[in-house]
Amino acid sequence: MRRAVCPGSFDPVTNGHLDIIGRASRLFDEVIVGVLINQSKSGLFTVEERLDMLREVTAKYGNVRVESFHGLLVDFCRAQQAAVVVKGLRAVSDFDYELQMAQMNIGLSGVETLFMPTNPLYSFLSSSLVKDVVKWGGDASGYLPDFVAELLAARLRQG
Repeated sequence: MRRAVCPGSFDPVTNGHLDIIGRASRLFDEVIVGVLINQSKSGLFTVEERLDMLREVTAKYGNVRVESFHGLLVDFCRAQQAAVVVKGLRAVSDFDYELQMAQMNIGLSGVETLFMPTNPLYSFLSSSLVKDVVKWGGDASGYLPDFVAELLAARLRQG
């Protein structure tokens, strides 16, 4: 079975994330969306909330499952028996960072990294940017699944 991991913090999940996940689901028998638990960062949404959001928006893909992990990505890949990490690249600056990570991952464990160019519609999109737009009253609904946009607006209103 060809199995891949799409890792990230997904705080919150954007249409750009979903584009990469959906495209990966057509290339692999199973795609595991790995939500990183980063103890040193507090996200806007809890890990459980992010898992729930991702499970809802990926339900249409019969071969995608969502799990959380902490520690090294390569250890998560080993535990999931996944030989490939799929990462979306928005710009050259993403490549510089992601290449170093990919080289370390293959050196540590033999896990390969597949870089997918982001759909040009989402080439500028990040969770941080979307949060800032909504925080200051802008409309980022075109860049998020509908219910995620509603959850984000409600969370930021709570302040």
